[in-house]
Amino acid sequence: MKKSFEEQIEELEQIVQELEKGDLSLEDSVNKFEEGIKISKECNKTLEEAEKKITILVETENGIKEENFESEE
Repeated sequence: MKKSFEEQIEELEQIVQELEKGDLSLEDSVNKFEEGIKISKECNKTLEEAEKKITILVETENGIKEENFESEE
C-alpha cells in the first residue's frame, strides 16, 4: 500500500534527523540519503499531480467556468 503524502513527509523528516545526528556510518548515511531523495521525488510528483487537479472557478457572463490552475512563478 502506498504511503500518504503526510507519511512520506514524516519519514523524510526522520531521515533528515538521523543524518543530522552524524551517528551513522558513511555507507548507512549514503543509503539514508538515497532513500530521502527517492521519497522527496515521490512527494514532488504528488504535489505536481495535485497542482494539475486544482481548478479555479471563474464567474463569467454565461455562468461559472472552470480553468486549470497555473502557478505564477
